[in-house]
Amino acid sequence: QVQLVESGGGSVQAGGSLRLSCQAFGYAYSSSSMAWFRQAPGKEREGVAGRDTDGKTTYADSVKGRFTISQDNIKNTLYLQMNSLKSEDTAMYYCAARYGGSCYTSNSYGYRYWGQGTQVTVSS
Repeated sequence: QVQLVESGGGSVQAGGSLRLSCQAFGYAYSSSSMAWFRQAPGKEREGVAGRDTDGKTTYADSVKGRFTISQDNIKNTLYLQMNSLKSEDTAMYYCAARYGGSCYTSNSYGYRYWGQGTQVTVSS
């Protein structure tokens, strides 16, 4: 049974940093594309960053230059380093894993496995 467990969320002031982690159980990160999504109240879930199996990374325009996605295949952990946080980054953040897909897609329907989410709140 696949389980994704996120951690690292919290409350910070604008301009601050957080690092989210997503540890996988029963799943090998090297096998399929992984991604981070977020959802703010009243808004649709949106793709934030993704990583293909060949290491290629993709970012939403709103986070380019501020967020960095990475993964440690030995620890089976996906990370999202978030710097220069803004109030509009406030949302529930989810990690997601594809099943058999090697490339990132911003369409949430492309992901089979999801974590429970971790809240990020940025105050201005």
